[in-house]
Amino acid sequence: MRESMLFSGFLLVLLGLALPGTQGKIFSRCDLVKTLRQHAFEGFMGKTVADWICLVQHESNFNTKAFHDNGASRDYGIFQINSQYWCEDGKTRGSKNACHTSCSKFQDDNIEDDMQCAKKISQEAHGLTPWYGWKNHCKGKNLSPYVKGC
Repeated sequence: MRESMLFSGFLLVLLGLALPGTQGKIFSRCDLVKTLRQHAFEGFMGKTVADWICLVQHESNFNTKAFHDNGASRDYGIFQINSQYWCEDGKTRGSKNACHTSCSKFQDDNIEDDMQCAKKISQEAHGLTPWYGWKNHCKGKNLSPYVKGC
């Protein structure tokens, strides 16, 4: 009995150690504000860091492992970058892969490539309209609370 309880406890510890890795990195709001400011997002394509923070909150809730299956395509990572146009996931027919990268790269903890691709998307769209999270929750609103205190 004692051995099975020890084994069960051991399995729970292993499971607990494994699960955080499946969640990806979840940025704090202020850590992401700092990162975006360091990478010249303030004023990029006429948008503020507050616009980007609002977008990320509503697209991925700051989670680098975020994933959404749209049926014919999928959205990946903290910026929810779509496989139809921007990355290759091996599942999306006719993917344009305009950011020239694997979609899985948008789900790791390093968001350098995610930021680069998000800027490319924003440039090509002349703004943030490709992201429904931004269009539906951020566009035309006072976004100063998204960066307040950071």
